[in-house]
Amino acid sequence: MMANLLMFVFVGMVMTYLQIIEAQPIGVCYGRNGNNLPSAQDVVNLYKANGITNMRVYDPIAETLTALKGSNIEIILDIPNDNLQALTDPNAATNWVNANIVAYSPDVKFKYINVGNEVSPANVATSKFAPFLIPALQNVQQAITKFQLQVKVSTAIETGILRNTYPPSQSVFSDDISSFINPLIGFLKQNNLPVLANIYPYFGYLGDPAHVPLPYALFTQQNPDPSGYHNLFDAMLDATYYAVEKAGGENLPIVISESGWPSDGGDGANIDNAGTYYSNLISHVKSGAGTPHKPGTAIETYLFAIFDENIKIGAETEKHFGVFHPDKTPKYNLNFQESS
Repeated sequence: MMANLLMFVFVGMVMTYLQIIEAQPIGVCYGRNGNNLPSAQDVVNLYKANGITNMRVYDPIAETLTALKGSNIEIILDIPNDNLQALTDPNAATNWVNANIVAYSPDVKFKYINVGNEVSPANVATSKFAPFLIPALQNVQQAITKFQLQVKVSTAIETGILRNTYPPSQSVFSDDISSFINPLIGFLKQNNLPVLANIYPYFGYLGDPAHVPLPYALFTQQNPDPSGYHNLFDAMLDATYYAVEKAGGENLPIVISESGWPSDGGDGANIDNAGTYYSNLISHVKSGAGTPHKPGTAIETYLFAIFDENIKIGAETEKHFGVFHPDKTPKYNLNFQESS
């Protein structure tokens, strides 16, 4: 009798664990670089209608935060790079948190504050912000503690700062940014905060199509590569895990703060490839399989992005990452609902 009871309890615990692992929410980033986009309230309604429970917002716009009130959508709220210098003043950081987090809590569910995006001293576009990143992070974290908020602070990195990424186990951060990245990882480790990472197999494929087969980038390759990986997404994520660990960030979780595939504007950018990528990424995240380095570890993921953004600067592909059209009709047949 006791043995049967223990077995029943054990099976119940296993089933509960599997349900937790499988039921991974899919977030979608809400970019606003378009002149034909719906109102923030219509966007929130679109998320709710499609069962999208998580959102990344790139700046604290009152219209967006007001529309999110009472929605139960958990959000990543970004602090743009050009705001970082001001937040090296602790009072300015406290005022920012008070105005953009405290003023909307608890009606808006803030999950992460992303302080800066892809800041690196080795990146010409963002190097000028690098000296301000860690002081801004520290000051925002102090403000979060002061106001007793249950919000995690981090910053989004991009995989271009990694070296020796194949096989992934050999991956490290570039030597020339060690004085920047090691204190950053140390700060996250000390405060039990996640790493946010923008991971784009599309750009890996685009940069080296001779060695990165399209099926490997789209999750459709049947056989593993020589390092044991079936897809580029897992290889890029594990490369990031290994580099973080070698920089002192053992056991730090990684949140995929962006991942997407364009439907137009460049090589490999078409509706079929993009639809395949998004669909397979969602399935992979929902499966709870994790990666070869982190089997069974949840992969919290935010798709980029909710809409095509017709005035976004950069390569033409940058305008075509949306999973919905600006008129709110779906571009692909995707299922965002959590697994049951």
